[in-house]
Amino acid sequence: MLTDLQKKILLRLARQTIEEELGQQATDPVAHEELHAQELRQHRGVFVTLNFDGMLRGCIGSLLGLEPLIAGVRRQAINAALRDNRFPLLTVDELPEVVIEISVLTPPQNLEYTDNTDLINRLQPGIDGVILKIPGGAGATFLPQVWEQLPEPETFLRHLCLKAGLPRDSWQHGDLTVQTYQACHFDEQKFFKKS
Repeated sequence: MLTDLQKKILLRLARQTIEEELGQQATDPVAHEELHAQELRQHRGVFVTLNFDGMLRGCIGSLLGLEPLIAGVRRQAINAALRDNRFPLLTVDELPEVVIEISVLTPPQNLEYTDNTDLINRLQPGIDGVILKIPGGAGATFLPQVWEQLPEPETFLRHLCLKAGLPRDSWQHGDLTVQTYQACHFDEQKFFKKS
């Protein structure tokens, strides 16, 4: 479990990484000594989300812990700012107004279900991140915080199917692999005052 101090360090690290990638001086650089905690070196899946004026401005991550958390935060901060093909590249002018959010994930677990009603009953709205996959093909995920915009499980799953490039009712046919995970998510608004 991450402490509030460790969460602040990761948020500062994400902002510093984006600032430096955009050729700017870091406004609150993270000292090397701040990165020694064992919790920051665990291999965990991580997503970095950028919000601008209350709207999504970029979100990219890895579901699996393929690298230490601090490396994952750095990589996904750059990806969210500059490689999310749904959005133009983040600009230096936008950066001061961007609110950074980080989601640290638990390992995905297969969710066994018998039919679409059972699937709905097994999901934990507001708690579960969900991954949908078709055998040998497309897949997509929604982080747990997406439940805030799509609180009804049926609507949540329809939108997730569309995100995966599938017909919106694909979740009802029972031939999808479903995995769930949980996330510890935190953002700059909780820890830092934005002017």
